[in-house]
Amino acid sequence: MNVQGSKIKIFSGNANRELAKAIAENVGVPLGDAEVKTFSDGEICVKINETVRGADVFIIQPTCHPVNNNLMELLIMIDACKRASAGRINAVIPYYGYARQDRKARARDPITAKLVADLITVAGADRVLTMDLHAAQIQGYFNIPTDHLLGAPILSKYIINMNIKNPIVVSPDHGSAGRARNFAEKLDCPMAIIDKRRPKENVAEVMNIIGDVKGKTAILIDDMVDTAGTLTLAAEALIENGAVEVYAAATHGVLSGPAIERIESSPIKELIITDSIPLPEHKRSPKIKVVSVAPLFAEAIVRIYEGMSVSKLFE
Repeated sequence: MNVQGSKIKIFSGNANRELAKAIAENVGVPLGDAEVKTFSDGEICVKINETVRGADVFIIQPTCHPVNNNLMELLIMIDACKRASAGRINAVIPYYGYARQDRKARARDPITAKLVADLITVAGADRVLTMDLHAAQIQGYFNIPTDHLLGAPILSKYIINMNIKNPIVVSPDHGSAGRARNFAEKLDCPMAIIDKRRPKENVAEVMNIIGDVKGKTAILIDDMVDTAGTLTLAAEALIENGAVEVYAAATHGVLSGPAIERIESSPIKELIITDSIPLPEHKRSPKIKVVSVAPLFAEAIVRIYEGMSVSKLFE
């Protein structure tokens, strides 16, 4: 893939430079020269060391851990490009932090996902490119065009190549049922849903499985894996209900707290995630496989740059 002309610029903060480099390489342009440093008092300093005047700028920065630092880096880079007269500023956010705070669950709750969307817009972004938002309605929180990429085609392609016998796609909860249904269609196999409930405070969740998993290889599908508590409990419930093996796939590997220990001691044979969030060395495990989203983001960037449809990528 090679973009003609010099009016496209790709920059990266510190959140996931390896992914940014891979995206720039797939697009066919060098990664832009920018310095993003932190002063001793915690303040972030950004220096854009090349002209962006009139350019179509893409700033690649997932807002993963440390969430607030990475978010501030993104906002300051957007502001720097706006003040340097960039033609259009595209915030490329492979993982959108605060996405789980998307509604008022209790009285006086904030809707932080909307607040972050407002911050990105006010900073000066003209467009957002992201992937597998935790809740689809977050797209509507932005008052600027927002392109929403899907990780399912990448994950399903990997799983299809595994040639799993007698598979069944399983949603770990009702919220992921739509995602699991689409995944099952790609694999041309049945699906099941895990219905979980907590009988009372400090009592473990009871899991009922809607669907027949006996004798099948279960594939758990979700948008993200954070502490892996729900995922590993679901895997144990599947084995108890007769599943032969359990695999899991998720777009975003947050993997915080005891996640790695839980995955390694669970019945999950393999967890497939993408590189939307970097996987540091201390979180690597023989059970975890990483597939890259760089080619997909590169294709989307080229389509945005050339004024083509992004949705065509998923038809």
